[in-house]
Amino acid sequence: MATRLKIGTRKSAMALAQTEEIARRLTAAVPGLDVEIVKFDTTGDLDQTSKLLPHGGKGGAFVAQIRAAVLSGELQAAMHSLKDMPGNEDTPGLVIGATLSRDPPTDALVLRDGVTLQALRQSGGKGFKIGTNAVRRAAYARRLFPDVEVIHFRGAADTRVRKLDNGEKQRLPDGGTVGPADALIMARSGLDRVGLAGRIGYEFTAAEMLPAAGQGIVAVECAAQDWQTRKILSSIDDPAAHASADAEREVLWVLNGHCNSPVAGFSTIAGDRMSLTASVLDLSGNTIIEASREGPANRPRELGRAVGLDLLMKGAAEIIERSRLR
Repeated sequence: MATRLKIGTRKSAMALAQTEEIARRLTAAVPGLDVEIVKFDTTGDLDQTSKLLPHGGKGGAFVAQIRAAVLSGELQAAMHSLKDMPGNEDTPGLVIGATLSRDPPTDALVLRDGVTLQALRQSGGKGFKIGTNAVRRAAYARRLFPDVEVIHFRGAADTRVRKLDNGEKQRLPDGGTVGPADALIMARSGLDRVGLAGRIGYEFTAAEMLPAAGQGIVAVECAAQDWQTRKILSSIDDPAAHASADAEREVLWVLNGHCNSPVAGFSTIAGDRMSLTASVLDLSGNTIIEASREGPANRPRELGRAVGLDLLMKGAAEIIERSRLR
């Protein structure tokens, strides 16, 4: 008898592409498995005007409804972009059953017609508007282009690029508008997923713009006590990506970072060793605290904890606390 696994996902093009990839891998790995994809309109997808903090951050906006369906038994699993999962709080009863191999974790610059990277650099961004909803990207943008205007810009990956190309303004919660944008900063992996890799005008190195913790990693969450689903998901788990996820999310846990905190973290594995770098920026991008360590790849949480504590020793808590007031 075939086993059915219902997996929940957002309806965006990128989320569906990620979930369909999970389904392909699962059916290839587990003979007789029937995977059903269940689509959700999350709060963050329905409201593409407001900032995410009033919705409980990314966790409340994009994750909470699908998680609730797993906890109720309506679903066996949920697909998440790992960077959208809150790292400073646990969800009792749920575990990450699998992570796919990591996609490119870096950020990319998408330019409207007529705008060049050279012009942005030569002007320091003066006279240009860069759109993003991520406070980390905004802080790094202000650091790289000191005179740029960073504007609030929401929407699924393909929607944002369409708005950029059409010169559309972004509606604000107070009824006003900003824009149009001259450029966007987006995840390189997201552009790949929706077939827009050709729009990348420049790919930032990790040294220029340290990625968000978990960026480029697709996670599959399930109920902690659902041992059958956990066994099924383990068949597609990538151990290296899972270790990186554990290390980077431990930094968020130690810092108690929230969605309005410009926190970044990125790890790499070479043989049996893991390197981890994390940073905390103020929202202006003028102040940055960074810490790096290396340790055994099979003890990722310990490495993440050590790097997080290093950041706290350097004053990260004060910066994070100030960002809560914005």
